[in-house]
Amino acid sequence: MSELIAADGTPEEVLPGAPAVTAHEDPKVVPEVTPAPNDAPERNLSPEPAEEEPKTFPLDYVQKLRDESAKYRQRAAKTEELGKRLHVALVEKSGRLQDASDLPYDEAFLDDPDALSAAIDALLTAKPHLASRKPSGVIPQGATATPSSGSLSGLLRRNAGL
Repeated sequence: MSELIAADGTPEEVLPGAPAVTAHEDPKVVPEVTPAPNDAPERNLSPEPAEEEPKTFPLDYVQKLRDESAKYRQRAAKTEELGKRLHVALVEKSGRLQDASDLPYDEAFLDDPDALSAAIDALLTAKPHLASRKPSGVIPQGATATPSSGSLSGLLRRNAGL
């Protein structure tokens, strides 16, 4: 160890490896000292609860629960399929779309006809080419009935749709 003299004239010991205070440093400023890490491991003073054994159920009870939930899953799948079929039927019944599958399935449309109509309106506004195109009036195509009379006025009336 070496010895230093402080600003007030008292001798001080300097430990090896510690920085020495020089005359130009402020003697009132004390450097921070970091505590040495505690090498002892932390102890948990609370008593540890004994591990509980997991509860097990009898095999027949577990099988019964699995069969029951499988039945409910099948029922839900069937209900959803029937709901989709009903949706397609309701859209076809409206007659406003060329293809009923153009409107995506939504369960809310099954209970509320106004929501279904609004959804069809919105779809036709966004995509007017999906509207139903049913011809009306006289369409002069295909086989027609032969005129019973050979009058020109009867032939013209038939072709005009009168």
